[in-house]
Amino acid sequence: MTKPAPASTRPHPRASIFEIEPYVPGQSEAPGQVKVFKLSANETPLGPSPRAKRAVQNFARHLQDYPDGSATALREAIGARHNLDPARIVCGTGSDEILHLLASAYLEPGEEGIFTEHGFLVYRIGILAAGGIPVVAEETNLTANIDRILEKVSPKTKIVFLANPNNPTGTYLPSSDVKWLAASLPRHVLLVLDSAYAEYVVHADYSAGAELVDNSENVVMTRTFSKIYGLAGLRLGWCYAPAGIADVLNRVRGPFNTNGAAMAAGIAALEDTGHLAKAIAHNATWLPWLAQEIASLGIGVTPSAANFLLLHFSSEAEAADADRYLLSRGLILRPVGAYGLPHCLRLTVGTEEANHHVAAALKSFVAAERSPRA
Repeated sequence: MTKPAPASTRPHPRASIFEIEPYVPGQSEAPGQVKVFKLSANETPLGPSPRAKRAVQNFARHLQDYPDGSATALREAIGARHNLDPARIVCGTGSDEILHLLASAYLEPGEEGIFTEHGFLVYRIGILAAGGIPVVAEETNLTANIDRILEKVSPKTKIVFLANPNNPTGTYLPSSDVKWLAASLPRHVLLVLDSAYAEYVVHADYSAGAELVDNSENVVMTRTFSKIYGLAGLRLGWCYAPAGIADVLNRVRGPFNTNGAAMAAGIAALEDTGHLAKAIAHNATWLPWLAQEIASLGIGVTPSAANFLLLHFSSEAEAADADRYLLSRGLILRPVGAYGLPHCLRLTVGTEEANHHVAAALKSFVAAERSPRA
């Protein structure tokens, strides 16, 4: 007689959890350096709106109170700012939470979720956490390719994640290509447009995706207050969705998933259009300046529509050497080997001082690294 298998000695999670490589944030310290320029996390160099800071300070009087579980005032403010129906807006603890909620709500174990070759790492994590199967679509010149995405669609496909612009490459798809993708997907497949960097895009052929949401039942647009609004420390994001998908998200999210201080700051940030305009103008000035200065050194630079640049070195070893060299000068960039780009570093647009400093440091590095040795 076969003996029964021994009982497990501890709880076991879903098997796909162990396929997840934990997300590792960019470094935030440069040991031994008195002055540090953190250019690794795509944070705005202008910081948050002064109005948002005051809103957080004022909220301190209400720390004992539960926040509005429906985020009513914030949703109305977002709707007014972007001309969207507040009833179809869902808020969360950063857009990351919403990405996870969408994966968990729409993927059954064994079903497939698609994302692109160098797409945001959270997509793979969310798919695996839901018990799904991650499917990678190849990119062309570090840019999402609609044909490759559609080739990966199978009867098991339930969700497609598309970052536009993409992190960490900075590349983007014009609205015509995104519309083509939306029109070509089966109606039961959810298309998630991650538009975290939308405010930085200055190209006339770009759209964050709200009009696609309005004209479909299977498209969701996610946005964040972490980037241009400078509220990354408060973790605040939102999505605009068809009514049926918004209803699903409201069923599965936590009852108080958006904290009161974040909501107060978000409303104040939306009201300060002048501060937003300054952030856009700063990026529009310094993004091309950095790209030109760095490219002139013989370092490859991927054209970017966001607030960061992907720098290409001759090898993985040279990228690691450059990272160490910059750290020794108080400059923190983001290695992106986890994205399949081990020969690259990602550089966030910083203050004027930081931008000049990193350009000068890279010039010194190239001169030392690539000069003939005796």
